[in-house]
Amino acid sequence: MRSLGLADNFQMLKQINTAYFEPHRHYHTAAHIEACLLEFDSVRCLAQSEVEVEVALWFHDAIYVPRASDNERRSADLASQFLTSAGGSAATSARVHSHVMATVHNAEPADSDARLLVDVDLSILGQDTEVYDWFERAVREEYKWVPWFLYRRKRTGILRSFLDREFIYCTESFRRRYELPARENLERAIGALSK
Repeated sequence: MRSLGLADNFQMLKQINTAYFEPHRHYHTAAHIEACLLEFDSVRCLAQSEVEVEVALWFHDAIYVPRASDNERRSADLASQFLTSAGGSAATSARVHSHVMATVHNAEPADSDARLLVDVDLSILGQDTEVYDWFERAVREEYKWVPWFLYRRKRTGILRSFLDREFIYCTESFRRRYELPARENLERAIGALSK
């Protein structure tokens, strides 16, 4: 908040913290946000606006309801409404909104900061086997209400959509570090889902 020239807001911190500890979350938790922030720390020098990327990371999964299809939009709206109400500029609010919307992962992000944020969010795909397998189990737990045959088909489609890209990661830094292990993890996960 201070980096944006705004006052501290402990009420929003409490709201976000409460959200990330909701009992239905198993992957999209405070631990995920902490991992993203740590990942971002290693590449923050690549950001045009470090603070806007960091704010977007804090908010990008603030709303997470597994049965809903508009979590990213609602999280983006929460971020921009909060920034506007706290006295942030309309331009900053709009950029943070756009950054959060990039985590839908359905199109090439519009600008370099959004690309960086998306790569940070997807860094889980390139982690070592044990961490990646935990990620897959945690996501399944969030969708345990979905019958296995349907989950397997939908999850395979999602994982395949990343493999079908020329590159999973937008930035050279993340490609060098995570592209190959991410592809190996995704192939292995798809194989496990087909059994």
